[in-house]
Amino acid sequence: MIKNKDENNLIVALDVGTSKIVVIVAELLPDGVLKIIGLGQHVSKGLKKGVVVNIESTMQAIQRAVEEAELMADCKIKDVYTGIAGSHIKSLNSHGMVKIKDSEVSQMDIDRVIETAQAITLPPDQQVLHILTQEYVVDQQHDIIEPIGMSGMKLEVKVHIITGAVAAAQNIIKCIKRCGLDVTELVLQPLASAEAVLTKDERDLGVCLVDIGGGTTDIAVIKNGQIQHTVVIPIAGDQVTNDISVAFRTPNQSAEDIKINHGSAITNMASANEIIEIPLVDGRDPKKITTLSLSQIIQPRMEELFDLIKNELIRSKTMDTISSGIVITGGSSMLNGAVELAESIFGVPVRLGLPRDIDGLLEVIENPRYATGVGLLKMGKEDKDKDTNLHLDGNTITNILKKMKLWFQGNF
Repeated sequence: MIKNKDENNLIVALDVGTSKIVVIVAELLPDGVLKIIGLGQHVSKGLKKGVVVNIESTMQAIQRAVEEAELMADCKIKDVYTGIAGSHIKSLNSHGMVKIKDSEVSQMDIDRVIETAQAITLPPDQQVLHILTQEYVVDQQHDIIEPIGMSGMKLEVKVHIITGAVAAAQNIIKCIKRCGLDVTELVLQPLASAEAVLTKDERDLGVCLVDIGGGTTDIAVIKNGQIQHTVVIPIAGDQVTNDISVAFRTPNQSAEDIKINHGSAITNMASANEIIEIPLVDGRDPKKITTLSLSQIIQPRMEELFDLIKNELIRSKTMDTISSGIVITGGSSMLNGAVELAESIFGVPVRLGLPRDIDGLLEVIENPRYATGVGLLKMGKEDKDKDTNLHLDGNTITNILKKMKLWFQGNF
């Protein structure tokens, strides 16, 4: 995997996003701290809404990002942890029940009850990605996380099942493998982002993570430390950029730069007196606009996105479970006024989610746009920490990855 460094201590995350490809290299220090030693990124033009639409373009972007990260970290990257998202991701809650053999819950009983819970009918193009247990019930006793050894007659389990399109996963893997890399694990992106930015208290009390990327907005609701609901919405930062481009007849890249440098999600944070120049698509002299007119384009689209998220939380009956509020992360969450607009729409506390508990390159990495990448690193760390206390409830990150690996090996 590397030169000049112990490969056993290096973890590499590859975040294949709609607007950018990011590669982060971290060294696992003896005290368990992840130290970021390399970062590479490149504009992504081969994906739409989180799904590969141009393999050649995606491969080139991955290759460029990998080369940049290798140069900074002074290593040769061979294997990566990568994420998957896109509107093809679906989720549902399921329930299983079995009689307990020998009146005491064993691992065999747990395996049997999870098997009954995952006995669902899927379309032929969909595959189970994750099965996350939410709680066990032994003879009407609820909220059990670890049932092994408990006495009872009947064991029930509530699980959250996440599925995705087989072809979408295969195309991501194909791009990565053609770059000469191996994929160690494929992880649902909002699970990785949640790992990077949420606190334990938030996870226990109830929180909604909203990862606003370029092409998709990924949502994960967590309570009592367990995933309660996940969904991917195909509206995100690119739609805002496109609105700016159309409204002012400016090239897409210029619209993106204007959004980042001068945009506001709330009009009262902008000014009718602040003038900015923007280039036009037909090559004519630059046009002058106010930051207020720019904000008047941005706010309705951001309001639409937050309304969609709120409606999804209401539809899934998870709005009442997020007692600690909402954490927004991802590149588009940094838009000026996004937190304030979100608070006004959701009516709950909202904060910006920054990657936590890392070392090295902090002035760069402590940024919402790297939440997924840092989360993938943390999942890789857990995967390497085989000696840590593993629970048998299927909810530790390591066990999630083990289940993912079985699916992964079966399909690729």
